[in-house]
Amino acid sequence: MQLRFVGCGDAFGSGGRSNTCFHLTGAHTNLLIDCGASSLPALKRLGIACNDVALILITHFHGDHFAGLPFLLLDAQFSRRTQPLVIAGPAGIATRLTQVMEAMFEHSSSTPRKFELSVVELAPEQPVRFGDVGVTPFPVVHGNSGGPFLGYRIEAEGKVVAYTADTEWTDSLIPLGREADLLVAEAYTFDKPVKNHLSLAALEAHLDEIRPKRLVLTHMSDDMLRRLPNLPHETAHDGMTIDL
Repeated sequence: MQLRFVGCGDAFGSGGRSNTCFHLTGAHTNLLIDCGASSLPALKRLGIACNDVALILITHFHGDHFAGLPFLLLDAQFSRRTQPLVIAGPAGIATRLTQVMEAMFEHSSSTPRKFELSVVELAPEQPVRFGDVGVTPFPVVHGNSGGPFLGYRIEAEGKVVAYTADTEWTDSLIPLGREADLLVAEAYTFDKPVKNHLSLAALEAHLDEIRPKRLVLTHMSDDMLRRLPNLPHETAHDGMTIDL
């Protein structure tokens, strides 16, 4: 399996990075984790066939993780996609998707499509399967608007990929990432506490409990990006590929 960082930036495009969107592929796996506003051009820049993506997992409803869906769905429609697509995420996702579609392109949510679209609500700590892919959502903490907020533990083809999503430290990150083959973790700041976001210092304080086999940091602010040469952990960049 392979994970590609289509976009790994924060909401403000720090470092010129695209909004969050990860592409996980394998022999029987083709999914996106989040689809921020800049995701479609970033996907096309990397030559990723959007119409082959079978599943999109959304962590929450902030624009840098969610607002790329109208563009992706309209592109699928105009490119004559026929393969079914599942979009799964927190409670309320169907309503939120309609709202963002209408805000971006009026009447787009009700236009007939040539492909089947399923929108699925996920409940915290309730495992669900999408074909050969197992997904366990975990509740995370990211404020009072734009939620509910979920991180994901994904099991596919004998590997475990975990993603904290945007969150301050919460103990649910321990079972989410425990001994994962790959843990992708927000590290918004180095050690400065920022409400609703995870600092590297807060994450490092619990790494002995999480014990991921591989850790990659993402969603970094300028505070982190200027420290990249001296960081003790692997860091994501747009276009980066990880083989599992």
